[in-house]
Amino acid sequence: MTTIFVITGGDPVPADALEGLPSPDLVVAADSGLDHAEALGLRPDVVVGDFDSVSEEALDRFDGHLERHPVAKDATDLELALRSAVGRAPDRIVVVGGHGGRLDHFLANALVLTTLPPTVEVEWRAGSAEIHVVHATTRLTGDPGEKVSLVPVGGSAHGVTTSGLRWPLTDATLSSGSSLGVSNEFSGEHATVTVRQGTLLAIIPGQP
Repeated sequence: MTTIFVITGGDPVPADALEGLPSPDLVVAADSGLDHAEALGLRPDVVVGDFDSVSEEALDRFDGHLERHPVAKDATDLELALRSAVGRAPDRIVVVGGHGGRLDHFLANALVLTTLPPTVEVEWRAGSAEIHVVHATTRLTGDPGEKVSLVPVGGSAHGVTTSGLRWPLTDATLSSGSSLGVSNEFSGEHATVTVRQGTLLAIIPGQP
């Protein structure tokens, strides 16, 4: 399985953000994500963005491939970095960072993840939270009693079936705008979420 890490900007990334993840086959940084990647001990292969927030020192040290875009652009640096990553045909993309800062950016970034090809497994490590995009079936890992929320995106999600959660769902419909899937809990260390039609964000919020 080919895994690409996409390191984005926002608040500093927790030191344990990569815990439990495999070593990446490629690292893409979105603008100031280059600084965060260095802090995590990662060496990006590609840096994408308009470079309005990355430090000059980090750019001077970088010797990989730069994909420079104008400041007046029609997509966020993260979306551009994701396009670059998808173009390399990975099996899995893990986005790291992008929490904190502007609420509009945070919401836009969450929605952008749901537009990636459904053949790509997508996970977002945002602060202490984990966010998984569910198009078909996704396996989640957590602690017994830990919170997990299922939020439909882009319309209602149909045929939602779960296992390993305190309040199971069987062939359920999570309507757009409904909070039915919010604040469920792991009953053990693993859970499975399946969707027949539609898209879910499975959110493990972690510690505030």
